[in-house]
Amino acid sequence: MSGLVKANIFGSSGGVLEAAGGLSWQSVVTASTVTVEASKGYFINTTSNACTITLPSVATAGDQIILVDYARTWGTNAITIDSNGLNFQGESDLYTVDYDTSGQALNLVYSGATVGWTPSSDIVNALEPVLPPTQKGMFAYGENASGYLSMKNLVNNSGVVAADVTGVGTARSTLAGAGYGFDKGIYAFGYGGSGRVSLSNLVSNSGTVASDVTGVGTARHALAAAGYGTDKAIFAFGDSGSVTNLSNLVNNSGVVADDVTGVGTARRNCGAATFGGDKAIFAYGFTTSAVSISNLVSSSGVVATDTTGVGTAGRRPAACRFGLDQCIFAYGEGASKLSVSNKVSNLGVVASDTGGVGTARQDLAACGFGGDQGIFGFGYNGGYSAVTNKVSNVGTVASDTSGVGTTRRFIAALGYSQSA
Repeated sequence: MSGLVKANIFGSSGGVLEAAGGLSWQSVVTASTVTVEASKGYFINTTSNACTITLPSVATAGDQIILVDYARTWGTNAITIDSNGLNFQGESDLYTVDYDTSGQALNLVYSGATVGWTPSSDIVNALEPVLPPTQKGMFAYGENASGYLSMKNLVNNSGVVAADVTGVGTARSTLAGAGYGFDKGIYAFGYGGSGRVSLSNLVSNSGTVASDVTGVGTARHALAAAGYGTDKAIFAFGDSGSVTNLSNLVNNSGVVADDVTGVGTARRNCGAATFGGDKAIFAYGFTTSAVSISNLVSSSGVVATDTTGVGTAGRRPAACRFGLDQCIFAYGEGASKLSVSNKVSNLGVVASDTGGVGTARQDLAACGFGGDQGIFGFGYNGGYSAVTNKVSNVGTVASDTSGVGTTRRFIAALGYSQSA
């Protein structure tokens, strides 16, 4: 499961409630890893290092384990709980949980397969879901003077863009891409030689783009997409012959659902990204002119009404996540091509413009890599571009890196894989 659990469940003193009869207390643990057992209590001393605690792989309802911050140092060196294949507070073991409050103590009780292990002594415990860290990324499709393209460029966990690979589905541009299913991705919609399309292409956790799947909602292009709900995705807005506010949800198996209408001001050429661990935001775009509106997407995929005034009005930007729960929009076109960026907090609040973030351009794409960083790439600046700009885990956009594959515009990008 994913999240940071920060509440001190027994108060600032770190006192431990009286254990059930028969609980056996073990010697102080100072190692960086420990496998614990039911009916035992453990003093975890993280003075010198963090500690990963592996829970039993088999448990029975009522099994109890107590963990105590021995030296009040979890705030400096946190413990990480590996639920070892079982659920933890209703979330699967695909996630991790960190406890990082000094003086904390945990009374864990196994409640059964559905919820799994839970801190039973903490009735106000706050669990903030955070998407598993995406390690790799991919830029794909687009167009240049040669026409529509079907090539891709993989991005490794250090942000290095690889050489072109061709033959990844129907050649097209102005499509969108997003992650789903924790470690996979999907490209969908776009504009090709036959006009607007409604096809999609799944991307495996090894970066393999699958053949076309047709019939995924109204054919359109110039839309955007983002992940939401920890393992799902949403495509929204675009141009189906006129600007639209259609959206299509994607489940954690990569199945694209029917159209949903009425999701804010109809527009095309907006950007989208994940924020807050399990939510998304669509922002900017074009109606009859460039706009600065945004629409938040809840953890259940519901698109909210418009929020106005989110920086310089612009269209054709790109966006990606950075850190664990924030995102950033950058570049695009307003009265001219833009090099501004706008960070989005983990509450979905769009910040004012930051200028000077590399070559001004439009029609680019962005994705995450390395667990907590991002990268913007390609686009159009009066000519087709192959420039990229990395984004640090605090949202700082780096200077240009050139020469990262075939120059092109109207490209799409997504993150995939939890493996470095």
